[in-house]
Amino acid sequence: MKVFRDKVAAITGAASGMGRALALDLAREGCHLALSDCNAHALAQTVAEVGRVASRSAPMLRVTSAIVDVSQRDTVHAWADETAAAHGYVNLIFNNAGVALSSTVEGMSYDDLDWIIGINFWGVVHGTKAFLPHLQASGEGHVINTSSVFGLFAQPGMGAYNASKYAVRGFTEALRQELDLMNCGVSATTVHPGGIKTNIARASRVSPSVNGLLVRDAQQGREEFEKFFITSPEKAARVILEGVRANRRRVLIGPDAVAADAMARLLPAAYQSLVVRDARRKRRKLLGNGASAPAHDGERA
Repeated sequence: MKVFRDKVAAITGAASGMGRALALDLAREGCHLALSDCNAHALAQTVAEVGRVASRSAPMLRVTSAIVDVSQRDTVHAWADETAAAHGYVNLIFNNAGVALSSTVEGMSYDDLDWIIGINFWGVVHGTKAFLPHLQASGEGHVINTSSVFGLFAQPGMGAYNASKYAVRGFTEALRQELDLMNCGVSATTVHPGGIKTNIARASRVSPSVNGLLVRDAQQGREEFEKFFITSPEKAARVILEGVRANRRRVLIGPDAVAADAMARLLPAAYQSLVVRDARRKRRKLLGNGASAPAHDGERA
């Protein structure tokens, strides 16, 4: 899809971050929008910003919005049908909504696991399956599913997040191959952002199980997470849209994502030892600052 003007794009997680940046960029290009999020106030702000952009570059732009919890299958399917009815057709679905959880595998609760898988993975599945028939009916469509740099390599304390993002990667890569075989005018791209300057860290859940092992406490964990946010949402949106135009199978966003991809491909097993070594170094630094930590097998005092 080389041109976005007069296309219709649906975006989940549109209230902030990459979702809002995608909406604004697409509006500048004259793409009609169906925006969703579970944060009504922030979503209204995005709609207002899109309106200001559209008044200058695309005054005839159609924008609809809906409060949607992507983990709820029926809600997502209803939103997809409502979007097609309101706009007449749909060309793009950006399954962008996501959340984060820091926890050891042993320490994570099933409730937290259900929460993150429900949004990060099932949300992508729901959005893909709900919109795919509409994309096919349009004759020219594209599915854009957001995985993560943590869909390329694993890290301690991120098992549930890794699982959700690896699942998105596998699901979308299989989807792309099927669409290629079908030759139906619809394609798919997996997006692997590195550290993007969004509010995902502030909204994340942090289990006490990582305290003293990986971080000092929940607040320090969120602060450490945010240190890796090096790419702006606006830059990320531009890279994603360039990837759609080029019909890329996957899009890496940020130098950290490029480095992580290279590390995982060149050292598919050995990289894990490097990650553990770095985690131990950081843990010793925490202990030196007075943090207490439990004993762990394989480590000596």
